[in-house]
Formats: sequence, structure tokens, C-alpha cells
Amino acid sequence: MNFNGTCRLETPRLILRKFTLNDSQEMFENWASCDEVTKYLTWKAHEDVESTKKFLTSVLKSYDDPKVMNWCIELKELRQVIGSIGTAEINEEMESCEVGYCIGSKWWGRGIMSEALREVIKFLFKKVGMNRIGAYHDIRNFVSGKVMQKCGMRFEGVFREYKKSNSGDKMDVCTYSILRKDLEAMDILKN
Repeated sequence: MNFNGTCRLETPRLILRKFTLNDSQEMFENWASCDEVTKYLTWKAHEDVESTKKFLTSVLKSYDDPKVMNWCIELKELRQVIGSIGTAEINEEMESCEVGYCIGSKWWGRGIMSEALREVIKFLFKKVGMNRIGAYHDIRNFVSGKVMQKCGMRFEGVFREYKKSNSGDKMDVCTYSILRKDLEAMDILKN
């Protein structure tokens, strides 16, 4: 495994980069304060920009660990941060991890999250050396599953009462994964 932390990535419309404290206001306004965005997540919407600053301060400290890969999603045309994507549950022995993401509701339905997820998947396979990348979503958030499917991830099943929602309720989640050999078969890693 080749861990180099949160490396800058770029797609035609996006820059995926490390967060800075200067991103606090845009993060708060564009997605972190929105109940609609956090409805199916494990964390509650931030009540004020100070909550966002506190969160980002912990993210910035985590960047000292080369295994931490936590990107903000910057939309080039606006030069604003509009979402986030990152890894969790890294298992070096199995060369696997999970990916999680969220994006402001203003940018839903534009293929932006699929573009970001595809780039992160390629990075994790090609540069980090992952063999398996998993993701899950609240069973009620089927749109998130469509993003995963667009990126070549396969539905694996439902884990019942697997996570706690931001209201503390146990939630069922749909799980997806993609293997290195899946991407190799699609010639995506050859670029």
C-alpha cells in the first residue's frame, strides 16, 4: 500500500483537495448546515459556522496521518467548495477501504458526485494500491446508490440496523463495492 495522504486530484469540472480553515464559510453555507443534505447521514447539520470551523480543525490535524484521504470538492466554475469525499475503515491486510461523500443540494442531479467518486476510485486503485472499495447508504437514500452504480460499484446487499442515523435511530444500509479487477476489465486504470 502506498499512502501519501490527501493528494490533489482534478477532473474536467472539479478540484479535489485538502480542506483549509478558509473553507469554513462555504462548507457551512453550501452543505454542512442543510438538513436536506444530512437527512440520511450519521452527522447532524451544523448549527453555526463555528461548528464547521471546529470540524475542519480536526480534519486539518488528521492530515498529518498519510493514511487520511479526505477531500473537499471544489467546483472550478464557481471556485467554491460544494461537498466532500473521503475514505474510512482502511484495512491494509485486505487492501480495502470504504468511501463516503456528500454534496450541497444545489448541485444534486448534475453528475458531479459521480465525477468525484470515479476520480477517487481510480486514485485509490492506481496510486494507493487498494483491491476493494466499499460504500454504503441509508436504505431510503436510493439516489446515493445510483451514484455508486454509475461508478461501477456493485450492490452487495442490505446490512440491517448497521449504523445509527444522526437522530440516533438504527438504520438499514445498502452496501456496494468495486474490485480492482472490475476496473481493469473496463480499461479505466490504463489511463
